[in-house]
Amino acid sequence: MEILLWLAPAAVVTVVAMLWVGWVSRDGRGEVDRDVAAARLGKALAKDLPARARRTPPAVRDRSTGIAVRPSNAGATGADRTRRAS
Repeated sequence: MEILLWLAPAAVVTVVAMLWVGWVSRDGRGEVDRDVAAARLGKALAKDLPARARRTPPAVRDRSTGIAVRPSNAGATGADRTRRAS
């Protein structure tokens, strides 16, 4: 238990900071007049939207099965086909 005593100052500072921020910010942003808010919304909705960028088709992904496949030995000679790992 004594080894955790070094955490006490940090915990006290954290709690005090949380209480101070809660007290300072309790008023919030204040009330906004409904008419002013409606005017702001109307102005924002009346703006022209920026032109959209040209959409490119999504890249085609190679479907992976998670299995490694060796390339075929179609071009190998007869001697190469019989060679095996030692």
